Amino acid sequence: MTNSSSSPIRIGVQIQPQHADYAEIRRAVAEAEDIGVDIAFNWDHFYPLYGDADGKHFECWTMLGAWAEQTSRIEIGALVTCNSYRNPDLLADMARTVDHVSDGRLILGIGSGWFEKDYQAYGYDFGTAGSRLDELAEALPRIEQRWAQLNPAPTRKIPVLIGGGGERKTLRMVARHADIWHSFSDLDTFRHKSEVLARWCAEIGRDVGEIERSVGVQPGDPAEVGPAFVEAGARLFTIGLGGPSYDLSAVREWVAWRDSS
Repeated sequence: MTNSSSSPIRIGVQIQPQHADYAEIRRAVAEAEDIGVDIAFNWDHFYPLYGDADGKHFECWTMLGAWAEQTSRIEIGALVTCNSYRNPDLLADMARTVDHVSDGRLILGIGSGWFEKDYQAYGYDFGTAGSRLDELAEALPRIEQRWAQLNPAPTRKIPVLIGGGGERKTLRMVARHADIWHSFSDLDTFRHKSEVLARWCAEIGRDVGEIERSVGVQPGDPAEVGPAFVEAGARLFTIGLGGPSYDLSAVREWVAWRDSS
């Protein structure tokens, strides 16, 4: 995948697994596929991130296995998996399995973790932002090595999405390991971080055009937001939706904009 001007624009939706019954999540995934999105994401947390802090919530990877069977066209993944919550070799095996269940439609989205409540409640060592990033840097080669050893092998080179914008560590990992870089940022920040990523790629001898650049967007008129991000190199636009019911009207607008671009 590349970021050249000829690269396709893609639309994702993050169906946040909070404050909803699973029937509503299942319906939202089906509607997203019917609308024509390219990717459906969830997230990897154990508690809601906003609203009632102790509200309904479901686990990420069990859900991805269900989505792999429920859907037939769209790619699926977490935006993003927390590296801290699973042994990297186990995570690689989980991803390989969902890759097979989905007939090759899994994206491994991964990050270093940040939500302290998850860590405390489930018994994980929170550490520091720096130590969590260092652990992610150690985990990524282990994941790649495990994929090379598994039988059967993954159906394809599983795309790795890394989220975050840290300039000294995160973007260096993106340059070395990622197929997709995801950012929650405004346009000026996105442009700056893209320049930093390009410098890291140059340092290791990688074509930055091999990395698809992704950005989270808010509901609104895509024609007012999208073109400038496309000009800056973004090709994947993801809209986040929370429960208890999921209104996909904004997603429909972004898909229509994609198809008219």
